[in-house]
Amino acid sequence: MSGLSALFALTTWQIAADGPLRRLDERAGRALVGHGPRWLTEFLADLGNMQVALPVLACAIGWSLLRGRRRAPLGAALAMAAVPLLVVPLKDWIARPGPLTEATGYYPSGHAATAAVAYGASALLLAGRGRRTWMMPVAAVLLTAATGIGLVLRGYHWPLDVLGSWFLCGLLLLLPYGFGRISRSRRRSSSRTPSC
Repeated sequence: MSGLSALFALTTWQIAADGPLRRLDERAGRALVGHGPRWLTEFLADLGNMQVALPVLACAIGWSLLRGRRRAPLGAALAMAAVPLLVVPLKDWIARPGPLTEATGYYPSGHAATAAVAYGASALLLAGRGRRTWMMPVAAVLLTAATGIGLVLRGYHWPLDVLGSWFLCGLLLLLPYGFGRISRSRRRSSSRTPSC
């Protein structure tokens, strides 16, 4: 947790202070824009749209509620609600121009944040027990990474806009994870308590 906080603080400071990391980021971003088939990079970038990511999370929350879980879905909903509450003020405060425009408000990336929280929280809610528990987290990482790649290759965001969002959302994903752990530990302790 402290590592993510430190990385987010470092990235934000470098962007806000026009540090050397920002200049390197902008050189890398300019070199990457336009690579890849347009239809594919657009599709990947769209994975971070609310219209795509939120229904995925809503389905995961619904499934989790049907399985009798209450705390983890609440944590997932709170994490998703926190995205605009944190991202929008940061965008306004930092006012970073985008790769292909002089318009400001590009750091951190809202689309990258939406993808990270929606797919990450969905993976936490849907990960079951058994042999294939690795599948959901891998799918979440792949979808989140694909979104970030699409955003950078289309020129919608600089690479650090995406990375900064991922660092921030790694912290937000502690909500569904922590709520789920509390719920599991309470179920375990209540199953061990003898009935009178």
